[in-house]
Amino acid sequence: MKVIAFVGMPGAGKTEASNVARELGMPVVVMGDVLREEVSKRGLAPTDENIGGVAGQLRKEEGMDAIAKRCIPRIKAYEGRSNVVVVDGIRGIAEVEAFKGVFGDDFVLVKIDAPFEVRLERLSRRGRSDDAGGADWLRQRDERELSWGMGKAMEAADKSVTNLEPIERFKKEVRSILIRESITTAVSALVFPTEPEEKVVRAIRNVFPDARLRMVRQKGYVDRLEGTAGLDHMHGLLRKQKILDTARSAMLSGLKGHEISFELNKQAAYMGCLNFLDHEVALGGIYVTIEYEEPRLIIDWLAPETREGRPVEEIEL
Repeated sequence: MKVIAFVGMPGAGKTEASNVARELGMPVVVMGDVLREEVSKRGLAPTDENIGGVAGQLRKEEGMDAIAKRCIPRIKAYEGRSNVVVVDGIRGIAEVEAFKGVFGDDFVLVKIDAPFEVRLERLSRRGRSDDAGGADWLRQRDERELSWGMGKAMEAADKSVTNLEPIERFKKEVRSILIRESITTAVSALVFPTEPEEKVVRAIRNVFPDARLRMVRQKGYVDRLEGTAGLDHMHGLLRKQKILDTARSAMLSGLKGHEISFELNKQAAYMGCLNFLDHEVALGGIYVTIEYEEPRLIIDWLAPETREGRPVEEIEL
């Protein structure tokens, strides 16, 4: 399960980004809700002062990752029900480290950015009980959150989106990140005793440069490289080689449920070329499995239908 978290200063647009996730049907865990629930349990009004005070007290008593630790069971509750969970409201680097410690490479941090003046104007319009003040109030709130390690958390972000007008452009960028990050692409290849491991690694990375690979060795079995990867480079190679029809046919043939499976020629990949296999070869190929809720959307993005060798329609993710 992939966990995608948003980090950003107050008013940057984390809530708007989370709404995009909800529109895509992704569950959202709001870290601020944990605080507001705690404030309510204590019989306090949900003001900025009370929420900030309770947050500070919890972090002092339970550690800087106190809120994250309380959110982890809520995130895990979606295992088996959703491939992606979105977390709204990272406040510090300790929280990032807590989530990474549990979810590892399946945790992705996205920074939402916006200028101070823009954030102030948005917060004044939002009208929430903990949004009550002018420029001095926002500076104090920024300083409070920076003291929790917000700056370091934003520096640790894997991806970044700037939230400026028009809002539709921001939503489109967030939607693209959420969809791309929720695609699971597994790659693997056998490494026979006659093959240098580095050559097989190069073959895979010529197609999937960002592949995170590990070697699996089991007594009595052929060694195997396996891992996960992104699809952007493959998307470009398909157009460079002008093999969209071939790729589409191979992917549609390997479509089953939410998965798309196909095999690439290992030797061709070593030379930087894509060649789809439809038969067994002596040293095996590069096995690829793409999993997504709407797999045909991925096929239409990677290898759209063509007319006279040109895509009928290029779609964006």
